[in-house]
Amino acid sequence: MGNPAVSGAGTAHDKTPGKWTLAGLALIVPVAVLALWQALGHFGYISQLLFPTPYTIAKTAASLASTGDLWANIRISVLRAMSGYALGGSLGLAFGIAVGLFKRTEKLLDPSIQMIRMIPSLAVVPLFILWFGIGEESKVLIIAKSAFFPLYINTFLGIRNVDNKLFEVARVLGFSRFKQIVRLIVPAALPNMMLGARLSAGLSWLGLVVAELIASTSGIGYMMSDARQFADTPVVFVGIFIFAVLGLFTDSLLALLERRLLRWKDRYNG
Repeated sequence: MGNPAVSGAGTAHDKTPGKWTLAGLALIVPVAVLALWQALGHFGYISQLLFPTPYTIAKTAASLASTGDLWANIRISVLRAMSGYALGGSLGLAFGIAVGLFKRTEKLLDPSIQMIRMIPSLAVVPLFILWFGIGEESKVLIIAKSAFFPLYINTFLGIRNVDNKLFEVARVLGFSRFKQIVRLIVPAALPNMMLGARLSAGLSWLGLVVAELIASTSGIGYMMSDARQFADTPVVFVGIFIFAVLGLFTDSLLALLERRLLRWKDRYNG
């Protein structure tokens, strides 16, 4: 007779869903929603003006892509979002490390940063437009403001949650401050930093929408705002789907990077 423990372990392993099974599960909800939406629109249960069917939206997207307008606006929006994310995220990371490491820096900077965090992005948009005009600078800064705070807060918390015993060991080993940061603090705080990076990426797309809907002459947000004025609802939905896909793609890339960087961490996978 075989070892029951080994047999049980083998059975449990065999029941682990495969990669394609998980991908299929992820598609069930969106496909079901789109199918129901198409059926309700086709049989007239919902207004085609307010809720054009997925087929109509897809045709509109294909038409915009064939003229080149869609790709030009996507390229502009992606460049803005990435520029704002890089600026805001890098500043958030730097300030988070500085405030997390030093108590005096925390007392000096954190209250002011938290006060600025409470100011809604919409409230500072008029000021940015007055200061920088409706050019790229104001849009990138609006996105950077959105991206700054999640990375700042999660970096700060990640550093403060590092076990103090590790610092004592580092002092015994004679680690310099730089070596403590590289060998101890950053690896221990990395899960929080990656969480902040993913949250910042999501808020960067939100900041992009705010910037382009209010003060822009190009980009996906502008395309949606222009379509709204002419009650061209399918174009508005095309913009919504593009933002959703771009946001999901960005988050998936960061999630992949997180898994690669945290391979050493033993964690529950469900």
